[in-house]
Amino acid sequence: MRRIAITALSATALIAAAAGITLSTAAFAAKPKLSPDEQIAKIVGKRVPGKPVNCINLPQIDSTQIVDKTAIVYKDGSTYYVNRPHNADTLREDDILVTKTFSSQLCRLDTVQLHDRATPSMWRGFVSLNDFVPYRLPPKK
Repeated sequence: MRRIAITALSATALIAAAAGITLSTAAFAAKPKLSPDEQIAKIVGKRVPGKPVNCINLPQIDSTQIVDKTAIVYKDGSTYYVNRPHNADTLREDDILVTKTFSSQLCRLDTVQLHDRATPSMWRGFVSLNDFVPYRLPPKK
């Protein structure tokens, strides 16, 4: 299906070029950019927020996702923990997060170093974590 869509786009571009019309693929592929809160809502899906917790267990974290200038989302099985750290405006989607802990937990007030993905040895700054808000699926009725 994707191949057909690309072929149709290519054919349209060729016809437009033959007619002397400039055609931008951005017109075909333009998607509205989601706000940070909409991105978080998309990540957590139908999960509902619970009571914030001070710490999460690092060995149980499956993945981490950054929402630009807003939050770090930690996935633990089917639970997502959303942390909106201090200095969140410095977070970038393509940052590498470096966390130094002294236990198996990541807690409120711990700091996370931000490194540039293009030059990982380049330290960009840090964020200080806040409480972790768990998002869990609601109980089945």
